[in-house]
Amino acid sequence: MTNMPPYPQPTQAYYLQLPDNMQAWLTNPAFPRTAKYDPAWVLENDMGPHVLWMTEWALEAVDIKPGMKVLDLGCGRGTSSIFLAREMQAQVWATDLWIPAEENEVRIAAAGLSDQITAMHAEAHALPYEEGFFDLIISIDAYQYFGTADLYLGAMHSLLKPGGQLAVVMPGVTRELPDGPPAHLKDYWDWEFCCFHTADWWQQHWAKTGLMQSVQTDVLEDGWKRWLEWTLVGNHARIGPYVDSVGGNEADMLRDDAGEIFCFNLVVARKGD
Repeated sequence: MTNMPPYPQPTQAYYLQLPDNMQAWLTNPAFPRTAKYDPAWVLENDMGPHVLWMTEWALEAVDIKPGMKVLDLGCGRGTSSIFLAREMQAQVWATDLWIPAEENEVRIAAAGLSDQITAMHAEAHALPYEEGFFDLIISIDAYQYFGTADLYLGAMHSLLKPGGQLAVVMPGVTRELPDGPPAHLKDYWDWEFCCFHTADWWQQHWAKTGLMQSVQTDVLEDGWKRWLEWTLVGNHARIGPYVDSVGGNEADMLRDDAGEIFCFNLVVARKGD
């Protein structure tokens, strides 16, 4: 990587006084690229379980080359887009509904990547892009909110070039829960968790359309632990908007579950040539 600007820094002078075990989590050898980023910057812009860990995991499963056109769908505050531009030298369209493009433009400019990243404000069902525009569509901790609809994959298919790839990472469950949560999760359960599904569910959901080739899934090893670790770091540091937001007690929820139900799924597929 040449002529890259310095790694992005938090806008305030945060100093993370973390216990040794938390420092070790932040330099997890499974995510060596992420370890180079200031955790205070990631926390400051956090909107869910560690987005850079999940982005780095997804990139292991796709073919990406410098200059590729990438749609980062549901990019939040743009940290995944900055990661894709810096680490992969991609041209990224950072697209989100909840965060105004103007806010993300400020973060992108501060990271020195305005020439590689275009910030867009758009709803997932009204994306302002031409058919066949993207080499890769990636979505981290967002696709479950709109992609469970039977027909939504068609929108992704139309935006991809022939041979283009779709890769999504999202929280999921180890088994389907048609009757609601098990007893140990009832006090924590949010009705929106109904969009969490198993990896097998997603594989069938995409494969049944016949639109995409080679639909592959994976489950992040100890994904619930990575989720818990990041929640505890945020709680300890008290930085950013994502601090024990699920029922006010997310860390307890994850501890009590201990991976019985919650996990992280990766789904990857390719459009035919």
